[in-house]
Amino acid sequence: MLAHLLLVLNVSFVILNSAFCSIIICAIAVLKVLLPTAKLKARATQLANKVMWLWATLNAGVLSLSNRVEWDIEGGEQLKKDGWYLMISNHLSWTDIVVLCCVFKDRIPMPKFFLKQALMYVPFIGMACWALDMPFMRRYSREYLLRNPHKRGQDLETTRRSCKKFKHTPTTVVNYVEGTRFTPEKQKKSRAGYDYLLQPKTGGIAYTLAAMGEQFENIIDVTLAYPENTHKPFKDMLMGRMTKIVVRIRILPVDEKVSGDYFNDKPYKRQFQQWLGDVWQDKDDVLKQIHK
Repeated sequence: MLAHLLLVLNVSFVILNSAFCSIIICAIAVLKVLLPTAKLKARATQLANKVMWLWATLNAGVLSLSNRVEWDIEGGEQLKKDGWYLMISNHLSWTDIVVLCCVFKDRIPMPKFFLKQALMYVPFIGMACWALDMPFMRRYSREYLLRNPHKRGQDLETTRRSCKKFKHTPTTVVNYVEGTRFTPEKQKKSRAGYDYLLQPKTGGIAYTLAAMGEQFENIIDVTLAYPENTHKPFKDMLMGRMTKIVVRIRILPVDEKVSGDYFNDKPYKRQFQQWLGDVWQDKDDVLKQIHK
């Protein structure tokens, strides 16, 4: 009974918190359009990011009050608030967004997520993410692209436009490289050879690096795990049942391994795919140790 009461209270608070912060962010976005100079627009963006920080801080408070969580965090000590970073992470549930914001909100610029197009229509959340310049990606199946070849490459064009907006304010760009949330069913279907991960997709991260690679100071490789709440971590968190959150942070350099023409240089493309495959294999090994 207590768990279900917590579920109702936490869902209500999250909705109210998201609605309140989203309305403020959207108001700032309207103001930003009317401002006459790039400098003033950048100030408006910074103000919107502070509201997102407030949203993350309030969510973190609910998480800590509702759950007796053991946080197990390693790495990332050298990160700073005024840098530009590309963050890559495995993706397990909606909990990931809350956890990443909680862990990194005071270490680096507020994360900007690559989101599925469908989230644009989620009340309050979609509007706020749009106002924060987060890119919305529309995923097309192979069959759809064969029937509509003119749609090919549109996600990459969206990435390019979004990255332009990130060049003037310190930013953390987050890419869930697998493109979807992990489930055992998807893992079996992918036949990727990993125990706890799906096959990483190289196109989006490669284009982000092509657009902003010189500006990124580092790549932040994050490994997330909820070893005692593996099946429904978001619901467990809202019901006060989350017991342990594991976060492993590894800082990778932006060097020649990730600097090249992915879309026109085939040898570099193979090299980049190999590099990401190695990163993902290391991540899978880390997850094996965590779940032991």
